[in-house]
Amino acid sequence: MIRQNPSRRMIAASLLALAAGVSACAPDSGDEHAKGLAPGEYERGPHRGRMLRDGDFALEVTIYEEGPAPLFRLYAYAREKPVDPRQVQATIALGRTGPKTDRFNFSPENDYLTGPGVVAEPHSFDVTVTAAHAGKQHRWAYASYEGRTIISADAAKAGGVTVERVGPATLGESLALTGRVEITPEGQAEVHARYPGRVMSLNVELGTRVSRGQVIARVESSESLQTYPVTAPISGMIVAKTVNVGSITGGGTPMLMIGDPTRLHAEFLLYPRDAERVRAGQPITVKSLAGDYTYTGRVEAVLPSADLTSQVLIAHVDLPWQGGIWRPGLGVSGEVQVGSTPAALAVRTRALQPFRDFTVVYARFGTTYEVRMLELGRRTPEWTEVLSGIDPGTDYVVDGAFLIRADVEKSGASHDH
Repeated sequence: MIRQNPSRRMIAASLLALAAGVSACAPDSGDEHAKGLAPGEYERGPHRGRMLRDGDFALEVTIYEEGPAPLFRLYAYAREKPVDPRQVQATIALGRTGPKTDRFNFSPENDYLTGPGVVAEPHSFDVTVTAAHAGKQHRWAYASYEGRTIISADAAKAGGVTVERVGPATLGESLALTGRVEITPEGQAEVHARYPGRVMSLNVELGTRVSRGQVIARVESSESLQTYPVTAPISGMIVAKTVNVGSITGGGTPMLMIGDPTRLHAEFLLYPRDAERVRAGQPITVKSLAGDYTYTGRVEAVLPSADLTSQVLIAHVDLPWQGGIWRPGLGVSGEVQVGSTPAALAVRTRALQPFRDFTVVYARFGTTYEVRMLELGRRTPEWTEVLSGIDPGTDYVVDGAFLIRADVEKSGASHDH
């Protein structure tokens, strides 16, 4: 999810306001104003298609979308009456962003002319129609856009829009894990009295920081009645305390526990369904539960849990000190990469946006942005495989894609013909 601070929201609003003046619409075919139609509207024929007129001859352009793929159908009229399609020759050229041109030559079928090829998505193009009937040539040109908008480079930059180029990527297969931060075994030490006796003084409390070799208690030996010092074996913090002044110690129970909070690792639980897939050395990303902190490292070791009857294994991941952002006892989440496979074509997962019934990215051509409907394969949090729908090497929007989507929706560049 992309978070916005107040200043970013203001920038986004400015972007939409600036782009609104240059957003895409569907220009008319030349005589709409004469017919009293509003800008962007056009005359519709009996089949709800776009009517193109030239004198007494007219051609209705429709896209038939009730079959497995969208196809052009043309209906011809002379003096407002249907014309036998065998008496008409017609072609259509679709100029697309890229640039790319799709061409269709039509043949008669039933009471209409049909194109031999599929009208590929998006249905956004500059259209040139030519037709011949009764020895006369007719030509029309108009724009029919959807999912397209124009945004200046400065406005896109101000809105935080970034682009990348479609190409190959490596898709990592990952597992989500839960665990918590612990002090490593090397960062812990028990403090014992060398000889049984009574605690005469205790210089520390829970949470006291100590240095290696520092005198932290004095004990009077029960045999010699002599008092000797007890020193800290490592530097760290007192994390457990079992005695007070006057207590008898030396029976095997440690007087104190010292933990070094700079020597940490994360311990993740591995249940049987996942344990066989996690190995030492695999990359892993550790996140705090609030999501404020992340660390990318590798699985140090996979060990049995302390409970011998449990079917759970423990994956250990060393954590750096990082100024104390990782604290012992706090929960963490992990994403471990258990495998990877190449994809010939992929886009960033966060770039994906909904559009009509499709999942799309917004391709960029200079200052023009337009949807690309994608057929998708494997997906990971970072990358999504693309099976079709966009050409290799195309620039597409990664960050700020939702701003482009909002402007397209605001512009009203809809699915219409």
